[in-house]
Amino acid sequence: MWGDRVSVATVLFLSGGFVLLVVGGEALVRGAGSLARSIGMSSLVVGLTVVSFATSAPELAVSTGAALTGSPGLAVGNVVGSNIANILLVLGMSALFVPLLVKSQVVRADIPVMLGLTVVLLLLVLDGNVGRFDGMLLLTVLLVYVTVTVGMARRRTSERPRAPVRPEVSRRRSMTRDLGLIVLGIATLVGGAQLLVRGATDVALALGVSELIVGLTVVAIGTSLPELATSIIAVIRGERDLAVGNIVGSNVFNIGAVLGLTAIIAPDGIDVAPAAVRFDIPIMLAAAVVLLPIAFTGQAVARWEGALLALLYGGYITFLLLQATEHAALEPYSAAMLWFVIPIVGVTLLLFAVYEMGVRRGRRQARGSERTHPPDESSGR
Repeated sequence: MWGDRVSVATVLFLSGGFVLLVVGGEALVRGAGSLARSIGMSSLVVGLTVVSFATSAPELAVSTGAALTGSPGLAVGNVVGSNIANILLVLGMSALFVPLLVKSQVVRADIPVMLGLTVVLLLLVLDGNVGRFDGMLLLTVLLVYVTVTVGMARRRTSERPRAPVRPEVSRRRSMTRDLGLIVLGIATLVGGAQLLVRGATDVALALGVSELIVGLTVVAIGTSLPELATSIIAVIRGERDLAVGNIVGSNVFNIGAVLGLTAIIAPDGIDVAPAAVRFDIPIMLAAAVVLLPIAFTGQAVARWEGALLALLYGGYITFLLLQATEHAALEPYSAAMLWFVIPIVGVTLLLFAVYEMGVRRGRRQARGSERTHPPDESSGR
């Protein structure tokens, strides 16, 4: 029985770790978001930088802790599983509440950066290891991305009319409160991450399941809860573009900072399991590829697209569980997904993207025709 192999202490470690991660993530998001807004950053840029980095703090704490305690499989599985969960589960569930707006900047720049960084990671892990040089490369790409994003945001902010400045006492009190929330959030996240790593490792050893599978499922979903809470709160409050920015920025941060820093501080880098190289990291790349046409069509993530993403995540988790238990249904299930479900989803998204390009081309031609042949006002047209 499961209860005979896993102690009560392990269950308390897991449940306590999840609770502390959610509480810490919420405190960190509130403090960092308020602090960023006080300097005039847009909600999209806040989502791409401050909020996404704050909600990715659990992944950073879990992965670095796992690497230092000799569990590199958990570190890789956590990042890869979290990125898959962010796109398929978090964006899918958020879009089910309210359709998510996607600004052109995200489609033109931020999603391609996420795609490019994912491809770089896939190339780096082909030798089965993410070494210190690889980690420095990933971290450098992240720093360049953040510098360019913040620089462009500050340039746009300087061109806008300045908002009324709050009294200095009120501003100082607000900043003190925000800094307190940030410190509290980071401390809570670190404590929760330590509990979660210990509990997840105990579960893996007790059940005979690999650390990679545990990281891809239990830990990945647990550390994605701050992203899920933040995105749902954002859409409820009407800041729908912040939700997409939060997910895209969080995935970039997970690869660039979480894996990058973990590879740098780990004594021998991060060993990557062959299963992750063959299957899980390509699935992470496929999820990022799927997001591009979904975001491109109508510059929004509609409810039906959110449902599609959530169903794809359910299919992915089902495959992992069937594979881990070596269930007899694994082979027919894999065949159905490979030859039926995935091709239909791919063709559907491609057709919608082609249709969207035709609509946009028609609009541009119509606007060009109006400029070339303006209406004849004298004829009443």
